[in-house]
Amino acid sequence: MELRHLRYFLAVAEEAHFGRAAKRLHIVQSALSMQIRALEEELGGPLFVRTSRRVELTEAGTLFYAEAQRTLAQAAHAQQTVQRAMRGEMGTVRIGFAGNAVFSGRLMAAVRAFHAAYPQAEVVLSELAPQQQVEAIQAGQLDVGFAPSHGGQMIDESLCFECIGTWPLLVAMPDSHPLVDAKPLQVCMLGEASLIVYAAHGADDNMLRSLRQAVGREPKVHRTGSTLSLLALVAAGLGVALVPEPLLQVKIPGVAYRQLDGIEQQADLLLVSRNDEVNGAVRAFLQVARETIMWR
Repeated sequence: MELRHLRYFLAVAEEAHFGRAAKRLHIVQSALSMQIRALEEELGGPLFVRTSRRVELTEAGTLFYAEAQRTLAQAAHAQQTVQRAMRGEMGTVRIGFAGNAVFSGRLMAAVRAFHAAYPQAEVVLSELAPQQQVEAIQAGQLDVGFAPSHGGQMIDESLCFECIGTWPLLVAMPDSHPLVDAKPLQVCMLGEASLIVYAAHGADDNMLRSLRQAVGREPKVHRTGSTLSLLALVAAGLGVALVPEPLLQVKIPGVAYRQLDGIEQQADLLLVSRNDEVNGAVRAFLQVARETIMWR
């Protein structure tokens, strides 16, 4: 039994006439009669009582009429649901992000634009370190990442890495630090300062190498897991940190931000996704994100 057989049956039942039903379905009457007989044979009994003037439903036909309506409605709903999902109107987008995605406004701009365009799609956010985002996308646990490269080169042929922002680095230091009023503040002046860096996956190793070369010694290092804890340690006087310029918006009591001369390294933000993405909602999010933030 195919869906078209149900449509043929409903047309005959509603028109109560094979000729009118055939005209409505745009098929010849003999073909329609043949299809209805085949359906009755498959079901094991008559669905219609045929007279010279009318076609009426049998008791079994009346029951089958309700089931046929329900089945066709469910089939239409399933088709619409799948088509909407393929267009990205429904479904879930799982997004990983690091602090700079929030402080720069890139993440919120993309999510806001996507929600406006696809209000029934769901967005799930997870704060993760950059390398953890990459691994989660590879494993199918995340769909999209907003991650800094920290000066390293992320290479994976299955993934797409698109730069969506680059900013200079600032020094976050306690507002009571001896260098807080130094102008200009040179990178070589940080040689005696303890440095607070991210712990996960050697995220700040490239920056440490640059500082080591600039100051001519091994910096004292405290490692921490998130931007908020990094700034909290700075405010507590445990050291200084090199942070992206967008963190100027984060007002933490006891923390001062100063420009730094003598370091070429910059902070960036990458949009990470799968090259062979097939999920409609994810593809829609990536298109919206690129249109919204790529050239900001």
